[in-house]
Amino acid sequence: MSAVVNVPLGERAYDVHVGRGLLAQAGDLVGPLLARPRVFVVTESRVAALHLASLRTGLGVEAPALELPPGEGTKDWVNVIRVVEWLLDQRAERGDVVVALGGGVIGDLAGFAAAILRRGVRFVQVPTSLLAQVDSSVGGKTGINTRHGKNLVGAFHQPSLVLADVDVLDTMPPRDFLSGYGEVVKYGLLGDAAFFGWLEANGPALRGDADLRVEAVRHSVQMKADIVARDETEQGDRALLNLGHTFCHALEAATGYSDRLLHGEGVAVGCALAFALSARLGLCAQEDPSRVRAHLQAMGMVRNLAEIPGDLPSAEALLDLMGQDKKVLAGRLRFVLARGIGAAFVTDAVPAEDVLAILRAG
Repeated sequence: MSAVVNVPLGERAYDVHVGRGLLAQAGDLVGPLLARPRVFVVTESRVAALHLASLRTGLGVEAPALELPPGEGTKDWVNVIRVVEWLLDQRAERGDVVVALGGGVIGDLAGFAAAILRRGVRFVQVPTSLLAQVDSSVGGKTGINTRHGKNLVGAFHQPSLVLADVDVLDTMPPRDFLSGYGEVVKYGLLGDAAFFGWLEANGPALRGDADLRVEAVRHSVQMKADIVARDETEQGDRALLNLGHTFCHALEAATGYSDRLLHGEGVAVGCALAFALSARLGLCAQEDPSRVRAHLQAMGMVRNLAEIPGDLPSAEALLDLMGQDKKVLAGRLRFVLARGIGAAFVTDAVPAEDVLAILRAG
């Protein structure tokens, strides 16, 4: 089972291939993009040990690789400079292709390096995590973190191709796989109640069933492609993709961008909090937050603040961290809330005392 989702952006349109065995087909898929038989691979050490040899075999061209340390801490100024200087050392030309082999950290970092190298070179996303396959590899958001917060420096730079090989997900640790699922469930919650129902029925079997993984990734990517096509640079509809993220980014900052809370776990908790806030404001049925948390529990995922290891800052301090979010506009914090499952919308009309009450309740 395989599928191709097109991201229709005019001259910058590209295909997202979703299926099994795509690393072995990389030469046929990436080859038409190449001006010469050479690509430049940016990856991280854990992924390289598992998949770099297979990718090189599949590509069938010269593929020097830079291996970076794993983890969110890699997505910083130091490493974007390291990637750019390495590409220049390798004499990467403007017509060449950079291949990002890894999860969201590598995709964001390598994509940003490609965006600023020689004022923009092409890059191909080969996402190796569920989170990257369904979210960060599609849509052209690239960037790094700073001491002020997450993803505050970056550029919109669309990939030329995305290869989402669901077979590589077999090597993911269970916790990392579930972290990626936090982004999958987000799509159902923000705009497709039927998809959320499908996930309630099939979510627990995803890890062991490749065909179900293909469908979950395909559906998520199609939803994102549709939204990106309408709003590439997040002036309107694309903000819906941030469901759960305002809470998530504050929680990630509060936990030091560490293994205490993985990104997708933060998204899942953030979605639960967003629905709790929506119910508190009378926007959705009181049963909706319970349904969201029940599904997260069925998947074995973090559902609330109390389940995050270690101490968290006060509700007031978390609200202050939210103020650093990219979605702040004219000093007003924008939230993605919901009128029901599959019916998200963006608003800045959220009283601070209600947010604090939700944070205190966890």
